[in-house]
Amino acid sequence: MEKIWLKNYDPKVPVDIDPDRYSSIVDIFEQSIEKYSSNVSYINMGKSITFAQLDQLSRDFAAYLQNSGLKKGDSVAIMMPNLIQYPVALFGILRAGMTVVNVNPLYTARELQHQLFDSNAKAIVIVENFASTLSQVIENTVVEKVLLTSIGDMLSPLKRVATNFVVKHVKRMVPSFDLPKAEKFNEALKQGHKQVYQRPNIHGEDLAFLQYTGGTTGVSKGAMLTHRNIVANLEQTSNILESVIDFGKEFAVTALPLYHIFALQSNCLTFVKFGCPNLLITNPRDMPGFVAELGKYPFTVITGVNTLFNGLLNTPGFAELDFGRLKVSLGGGAAVQKSVAEQWHQITGNVLLEGYGLTECSPVVTVNPPHLEAYKGSIGMPVPSTDIKLVDEEGNEVPMGEAGEMLVKGPQVMKGYLNRPEATEEMIVDGWLATGDIATCDPQGYFYIVDRKKDMILVSGFNVFPNEIEEVAAMHSDVVEAAAIGEEHQVSGEIVKLVAVRRNDELSENDLIEHCRQHLTGYKVPKKVEFIDELPKSNVGKILRRELRDK
Repeated sequence: MEKIWLKNYDPKVPVDIDPDRYSSIVDIFEQSIEKYSSNVSYINMGKSITFAQLDQLSRDFAAYLQNSGLKKGDSVAIMMPNLIQYPVALFGILRAGMTVVNVNPLYTARELQHQLFDSNAKAIVIVENFASTLSQVIENTVVEKVLLTSIGDMLSPLKRVATNFVVKHVKRMVPSFDLPKAEKFNEALKQGHKQVYQRPNIHGEDLAFLQYTGGTTGVSKGAMLTHRNIVANLEQTSNILESVIDFGKEFAVTALPLYHIFALQSNCLTFVKFGCPNLLITNPRDMPGFVAELGKYPFTVITGVNTLFNGLLNTPGFAELDFGRLKVSLGGGAAVQKSVAEQWHQITGNVLLEGYGLTECSPVVTVNPPHLEAYKGSIGMPVPSTDIKLVDEEGNEVPMGEAGEMLVKGPQVMKGYLNRPEATEEMIVDGWLATGDIATCDPQGYFYIVDRKKDMILVSGFNVFPNEIEEVAAMHSDVVEAAAIGEEHQVSGEIVKLVAVRRNDELSENDLIEHCRQHLTGYKVPKKVEFIDELPKSNVGKILRRELRDK
């Protein structure tokens, strides 16, 4: 399709970017270290480190890896929540010329074994809270080095001892494990400090990350993201943000886990490039604690998913925070609901911008411009050097305004899936990546996600998109959140079932169905409503409709 969105680009945003401006992520890192050495890079649990300290610590870890028998190109896994240890390990691995394998700490033993075996990981940096899972499967992997860290290891000496004691012996958050050859992460840093670091030649086509898809359908696959993919996406997104960002002066809040591609790119890497601090939230599910932490800092940027923003809005004390410096609120990972976006704007005075991406695209594909005056319900326009077309089931482009599967082409599109050439060929055809998402485009070039292809509900031959039902349900003042799924029906094939969390126990099934009837055409109205205490969610807060269907 014609790139109609270019007519509505901010004049300061280029039509195309140079994906080869930097040869690697390490080039960007080194330039930021030089420019912003005295600036704070990361803050966690009251502890901050400067870019100069991040430089030294990551250099020490890189030297340790290089002198431990590992070589350029080897895969090294990281399995931890948001702690300062994460960026230290991440940039250390990249500076050693090795590939980062991000692992969800909540993985089961089966899931962990698959990912470590599939990625051929030679080493893993892991928080000891999850070491028992590793001990169950390590014999079935090729992992040679295990680096253990405790939650408080990067804190001041007194706080480190106290925190680690409470985590282990008071809260009993560290199950017993058997990893006799494991080494301490802090000891590895000490060893590396005494060793020689050789800066390797890293090229754009070298793998930077093996980023595994969620695995909600079948076995999880490792998306091969090269340095060029990540650099391109950094250039694409930073060129859009530069109109509102002051280099070296912003303050980003990172509540989503850094092992997820959204926070990895939009927070960890982007704000290293910008020379700004990231406030790392280790446990965002503790909403009162999260709000208390926000009250301590003059934050200017916050990213999250719809459920996270909704959780904050419903936490006492959030509305009383100082939002005077807040410049950018960015939502992604799942659809941002209108009711949440409007309440966010009302309380913070800041428009909740929605973006869209997927692991296979490093991840950003589209984003709304930072100067948007109000929530549009759109995922925005394609970032520079990105092409999109919408196609029907036969692969033909659909007319303007009609819904079709979104295909994406650009320098941020992955190299492919590790060890899965057939899956790669199925996903990428002639450079076009099939997203599996159904979208429309308006005459201004703004795109709108209708829904996931696989989540579509078919009622008497009509396509019903869960997002629309959920949005309407969320408009009810007594609904906290909701998910719409299809349930088999003898007559219509499927009916719409709504699963909701209510704020008021007096809200009945009939009340909610009548509310939906006022805003939806007949076949879209839920025929059943089930109230539960909490919806199942992924590690980044995406509502898992599949789990609800399976039940």
